[in-house]
Amino acid sequence: MSTTASNDGSAAAGPTPNGLGLTFGLLGDEWTLLLLRVALSGGTKYSDFRERLPISHAVLSGRLERLVTEGLLERHVYQQRPERSEYILTPKGSATWPLLLAIWTWERRWVTSHSYATPPITHLSCGNEMSPRYCCQECGAAATGDTVELGWGPAGSWERSTPGAHTRRRATRTGAAVDTAFYPDTMTVFGNRWSAVIVAAAFAGVRRFRDFELFLGPPPIVLSERLTAMCDREIFEQVQLAERPDWSEYQLTRKGSDLFPVLGIVVDWSERWYSDDEGSVLTRTHTVCGQEFRGVLVCDHCQEVVRGEAIDLSGA
Repeated sequence: MSTTASNDGSAAAGPTPNGLGLTFGLLGDEWTLLLLRVALSGGTKYSDFRERLPISHAVLSGRLERLVTEGLLERHVYQQRPERSEYILTPKGSATWPLLLAIWTWERRWVTSHSYATPPITHLSCGNEMSPRYCCQECGAAATGDTVELGWGPAGSWERSTPGAHTRRRATRTGAAVDTAFYPDTMTVFGNRWSAVIVAAAFAGVRRFRDFELFLGPPPIVLSERLTAMCDREIFEQVQLAERPDWSEYQLTRKGSDLFPVLGIVVDWSERWYSDDEGSVLTRTHTVCGQEFRGVLVCDHCQEVVRGEAIDLSGA
């Protein structure tokens, strides 16, 4: 992917977010992911979300309203006096399960120092607990940041792929059970809209502080804070350049590089649900087979492509 501030078509389109920018703005938020996690594991009522998450009424109401507006949930009134509603996943909301599964796989592999274990997820087709692999749909080989070549499509540019809406920090309830929350490592990346975009830019070849600032546009103090937090979590490491000792780069560690399936699935979901009339936001080529890349999750036991109806999320 070219590390220039825009492609030839972005100036005419202006700063309006494309499908990828809209997706980062929606899914690059801790509460959105946590609510989807509860919904995918069977929660539907307002009380289900309150009981399982340390979330205030105001934040919960706002996030549920946004998920309804964005078409990931539908609100159904099941009682009139007093009015009671349930929130049912739409096909668009249900289609986020690969993202949650990829995050779970990353947590299970890399986050081992916390007080509770990541719950297992069972592949019902073979009956095994699984840690799915992200593979090329065309050739079946594993996909990594080193084997998928990225480029801008007709609707793509740095400016338009950055989300425009700010998200707020989490406010916890005293004494609330937090055993369904994501680990801090995960929220360092996905609890803040800038962090996910910074990691995505790193997969596209951005390394230097100035380039992150130029291409993505975050305030310098925010960029510094997010890079420092991700270095502390060993997602990035800051490396001094031998040829220019006064320069340094932020390079993805093995732990950070293993987030590629998560970001790849974000792109997959974006292309399905926020298609642009202009064409694709990104071009992706799998260098192993030379074909246009489309990712799938594959069970590490039976090698079958994982389907949503064939996974047991009850422990998640």
